[in-house]
Amino acid sequence: MKIKISNVKILANQNITPIKYLKIKYKINDIKDFKILRRSIDARDKENVYLVYTVCFTTNNSKLLKLKNASIYEPEKDFIYPKWHSDDRPVVVGFGPAGMFCALTLARSNARPIIIERGSEVEKRSQDIENFYQNKELNEDDNVLFGEGGAGTFSDGKLTTTLNDPIIKQILKDFVKFGANEEILYDAMPHIGSDVLRIVVKNLREEIISLGGEIHFNTKFIDYKENSKEIEAITTKGSFKTKHLFLALGHSAYDTISMLYNKGLKMEAKSFSVGVRIEHEREYINKLQYASFAKYLPAAYYKMAVHLEERSVYTFCMCPGGYVMATSNNKESIVTNGMSNYKRDANNSNAALLVEINPSDYYISSPLDGFKFQHDIEHKAYLTGGNFKAPANLVKEFLIDEVAENIRSVTPSYPHGIKLCDLNEVLPDFVIKALKEGIIKMDAKMPGFNYKDAILVAPETRSSSPVRINRDSNHKVGMIYPIGEGAGYAGGITSSALDGIKSAILSMEEV
Repeated sequence: MKIKISNVKILANQNITPIKYLKIKYKINDIKDFKILRRSIDARDKENVYLVYTVCFTTNNSKLLKLKNASIYEPEKDFIYPKWHSDDRPVVVGFGPAGMFCALTLARSNARPIIIERGSEVEKRSQDIENFYQNKELNEDDNVLFGEGGAGTFSDGKLTTTLNDPIIKQILKDFVKFGANEEILYDAMPHIGSDVLRIVVKNLREEIISLGGEIHFNTKFIDYKENSKEIEAITTKGSFKTKHLFLALGHSAYDTISMLYNKGLKMEAKSFSVGVRIEHEREYINKLQYASFAKYLPAAYYKMAVHLEERSVYTFCMCPGGYVMATSNNKESIVTNGMSNYKRDANNSNAALLVEINPSDYYISSPLDGFKFQHDIEHKAYLTGGNFKAPANLVKEFLIDEVAENIRSVTPSYPHGIKLCDLNEVLPDFVIKALKEGIIKMDAKMPGFNYKDAILVAPETRSSSPVRINRDSNHKVGMIYPIGEGAGYAGGITSSALDGIKSAILSMEEV
């Protein structure tokens, strides 16, 4: 008999495993096939911080079923891939999370997909990013936003999602298969780490190739032609004909999305967010979240949202023990993001602190106006900071409309350095106002959040796409499948991967 027991609570400072805890508490001696299904941290009471587990195991002790938190364990069903019944080879443009998992699904279904990626394979891409950080030489097609693995490769590899879909478990299993730690299968806040993600992405690519897939790096999708029988994807290195064109462009491919709009592909403006990165010392956040239990637990995570009179302010892409990234893909712009490696042991913790932007804030005549809103902020930041330095201020001075003269206890991690300045020079007035109100309200939820020495680094503008490409219930328009975050149908690694898989499956229902 296989039993599941939930809400197994162990004080974080107790050096005891869940299996040992069960043996002591319930006097169970015949535990076999033990498995952790979920692990989270309950830090609501700072004097009693718990690790909370859901576990399953095989036992002959049927009395355990009388426990209120016990039940018979029903194992998950294996994901079954459909088959591709056509000689047509699908073409996938973009090799970020949506494109990778779309292509992987197609490859496992015997479709032999062709993948087009404007950037390089992850090994070369890492070199180009390092060159930008060391020498400020930016490759506009191969950077933190473009290249194998997409923007998610250099953003910690957070896999949290509010979606509840059985396919998500398969996504996590694949990440483990390709090199991620198996903890992501049960952690409530799973992450892979940017250092490990590079290995994962490479291994995923190699499986696609082994199954007959074909990947063209440094090949940009620049146009397409469509007739009643097929569609021709035109690139900088030739063209590819298909009846199934998947566009997994990512949220920053303005040039390609503009081309699609000018050719008549229907799009609509959507809400997105802009703001800053807020950076504290890691140990400071650890103590705020876990008090005296901090030394027994991994780097602390937080997630907050507050609702103001006109819009919301929230934290996003929180990177415990991580770095603020230089994420520009245009030579006269500043864009920030966050990342951390698997160990999350860097000196600082940072998060995006974002203000909701609605179409009414930026729309003039075109759904592409949201990109212009983003780019104007990014260019102002470049002019304000100078030489790729990021505009910044400290929380204390920001809240009272002053500019800090020097950094204090928090050393910024942004690779090109910061310039302390008035952030009104970069961000719209209504964003500044919302950020101030948001910081104060968040401090009420997490006392100490508005620490005077914390650094606000601007701007964070690329958290999501400002447009949605219209598609039908089969995820397509004509022979084109707009998928993932860039098409406006996802908001992170996991949801993008899920959209890619589902779109691939839907395409197979038609062949």
